[in-house]
Amino acid sequence: MRAVGVTEFGGPEALQLVDVPAEPLGPGQVRLRVTAATVNPTDTYSRNGTYAQRDPVKQFPYVPGMDVAGELVELGEGVDLDITVGERVMGVVVPTGAHGGYREDIVLPAGSIARVPDGVDDAAASTLPMNGLTARLALDRMALQPGQVLAVTGAAGAFGGYVVQLAKVEGLTVVADASEADEELVRGLGADVVVRRGDDVAARIREQFPDGVDGLADGSVQDAAVLPAVRDGGTVTTVRGYRGDGQRDLRVHAVMVRQYAEEGAALDRLREQVEKGELTLRVAQTYPAAEAAEAHRRLEAGGVRGRLVLVF
Repeated sequence: MRAVGVTEFGGPEALQLVDVPAEPLGPGQVRLRVTAATVNPTDTYSRNGTYAQRDPVKQFPYVPGMDVAGELVELGEGVDLDITVGERVMGVVVPTGAHGGYREDIVLPAGSIARVPDGVDDAAASTLPMNGLTARLALDRMALQPGQVLAVTGAAGAFGGYVVQLAKVEGLTVVADASEADEELVRGLGADVVVRRGDDVAARIREQFPDGVDGLADGSVQDAAVLPAVRDGGTVTTVRGYRGDGQRDLRVHAVMVRQYAEEGAALDRLREQVEKGELTLRVAQTYPAAEAAEAHRRLEAGGVRGRLVLVF
């Protein structure tokens, strides 16, 4: 079975096509023939070895990837889905060792997949599961009410963009950061107020909301630097494990998509929201799987808007 992985950790050049065995299909699981796998920033940490110590698997190859789309080809014992073999599906992957999304055949829990949205190709569909579910988890943890104010950093990115759009559907007022080049994009996603991104973004948000915002989704991983934007007692979600500074009674939630990795109903709800036009899927470019190294080089060069996708 073809996959893209590393046999030693390193830069983008470490990625190569590797042969991996087909995974066994167990009870409650499904098998996908993968046609598209999204390249996310977290994949670079799998590739360079940053995540290796916490991975229960300690042997090469390591295969990155947390988002896939393709064809449902087999159901394990006890699987009860309203999706049938042969349908196009998307799924979220919790990688471990060679079990990552950059492979043409993958076994997942049945709760980790949903149908591809109508009218959407596999490349676009593959950009939704991981970032969409992380955005959904962030909003669920904050539990803000309609009319409250949410700040979003990294709003031009995939996670941040989904947070902005989901928050607007739920009646929140959204203040988001953007570079000058990205301001039109972020306004188009639905942000009510856009402030210039940068090290002083918290001060810029406070200029617009002097009492502080009710919630913050910190997609740009500014951690302590952006906490001053939030009112005393407000709520914050972070995406890289940061748990706050313990001050001002802020409720800080470190969200990890594995907490929602088998929330099939939540993923299917995201599908519906794409079909309604409430969520926008953005593909910057597709690459043949054999050119994964080039995709990682482009991602690490910065400035990519939308997702890069490997196609098998």
